Amino acid sequence: MTSTRIDYRWIATFAVLVAFAIPWFLWGDDRVFAGLPLWLWWHIGWMILTAIVFHLFTRQAWDRGIIGGTQ
Repeated sequence: MTSTRIDYRWIATFAVLVAFAIPWFLWGDDRVFAGLPLWLWWHIGWMILTAIVFHLFTRQAWDRGIIGGTQ
């Protein structure tokens, strides 16, 4: 895969992470699971997913123009 396609994949990945960071579809939902509101569980799960994706990014693509790396 070319480096430009890899760049676009990472850009799309982070765009999805940002787009779904706020659970708009759970606003006004009063369901509770294990003593916490469902929207809070969404945030906990989303933070874990974001941390995993960022870890993968640092291992695979950190030098792709982020810290003065060569492309």
